[in-house]
Amino acid sequence: MRSTIPQITPHLRVGWPWPDALGAMRYPAFRWFFVGQIISLLGSWMQTTALQWLTYRLTGSVLSLGVITFANFVPVLVLSLFMGVLVDRHPRRRLLVMTQSTFLALAAMLAYLTYTGRITYGGLLALSLLTGVANSLDMPARQAFFSDLVDRHDLLNAIALNSSVFNGTRILGPALGGIVVAARGEATAFLLNALSFLAVLLALAAMRLPPIRLRASPAGGLGELRQGIAYLVRDRAVLGLVSMIAVFSLVGFPASVLLPALADDLGLGVTGYGGLMAAMGVGALVAGIALAVRGRRQPQPRQLLAQRLAFAGAAAMLGLTGDARLILAGLVVMGYALIAQLTVTNTLIQWLAPDSLRGRVVSTYTWALGGFWPLGALLVGAIGQRLGVSQTFVLSAVACFLATLIGWRLFPVPVLVESLEPAPTGP
Repeated sequence: MRSTIPQITPHLRVGWPWPDALGAMRYPAFRWFFVGQIISLLGSWMQTTALQWLTYRLTGSVLSLGVITFANFVPVLVLSLFMGVLVDRHPRRRLLVMTQSTFLALAAMLAYLTYTGRITYGGLLALSLLTGVANSLDMPARQAFFSDLVDRHDLLNAIALNSSVFNGTRILGPALGGIVVAARGEATAFLLNALSFLAVLLALAAMRLPPIRLRASPAGGLGELRQGIAYLVRDRAVLGLVSMIAVFSLVGFPASVLLPALADDLGLGVTGYGGLMAAMGVGALVAGIALAVRGRRQPQPRQLLAQRLAFAGAAAMLGLTGDARLILAGLVVMGYALIAQLTVTNTLIQWLAPDSLRGRVVSTYTWALGGFWPLGALLVGAIGQRLGVSQTFVLSAVACFLATLIGWRLFPVPVLVESLEPAPTGP
């Protein structure tokens, strides 16, 4: 279906045709956000690469990599559900301006401390914790913001296109980060990331969005939080989706924190580490493009099952081979399976969530993803320190495989997809 006639809608559609694979591009606000994200995420991936390499350089410890990731995301575990209440109470664009400004300031501080030689492992932990606090608000606000940018039937396309940006920059960003660190040091990568947040701030300022009608609840903050949790407990479909993301975030997704140690074991150095990260980005980009090409067609019932099993298989490949080419292939599959699963899960949750509870329901997804990931990173880092990188990848693969089979029995995905209808707008 193509939109060829100018229309007056809350999202101000343009009057030229866009193919269904780019359906979300019909909305000017989404286009602004899309471009801003490209620039900002390049900087973010550069900083991620530089931060992990700096941590490993300062400590020489695999466990320290898990601790840094833990510090960066543990505030999401503690605060994300409460932040969902704020997302339902306040305009999401305003919240994103606050969080993006905070990220800019923290990246600039990290660049300054690193450039002056004052950075320590303790300083990295402190700045990672502060970044995590901002993330606990940014993640649910950003995910719920898609419903402000596009109509409901274009949500899958918008989320998939955003995943394409996220993972396209994941290919180039780490590679650039490795080059910048090798040539100019970690401080330069951190400074470039700070400057990149200006692109998102400019995009948010340029958007024309209709006024958002937010209804105050007499229940109060804790009462609103209880309403969101009660909905999650009642809705078996959403509960299953959130639960599986929590399990994979604990035992599967954090295995990527072992990549600096894997690159070191293979003798690849910081540039090779960037290449490993980029390989995951290739698979993730393919996943985003493949889902975007579907346009408005909803995912098929067994897609999630296949994506979860593929992730487990890729983790097993990383642990069972020492061949760099097979490892790169495994990382491509892992990147594809990770992002495909997250994109489909995110879309299903947003479709099933009522508008009045959207921020709180989406915050349970970001809580499961960003909250359990640091716990998993700490666990994976500790196991990797004790047993070694290869054995840890194998254990992660076995855990993901068993979780997939158990989750499929407890929360049958066909029920979720076959009954996929737009959520009601009432409470």
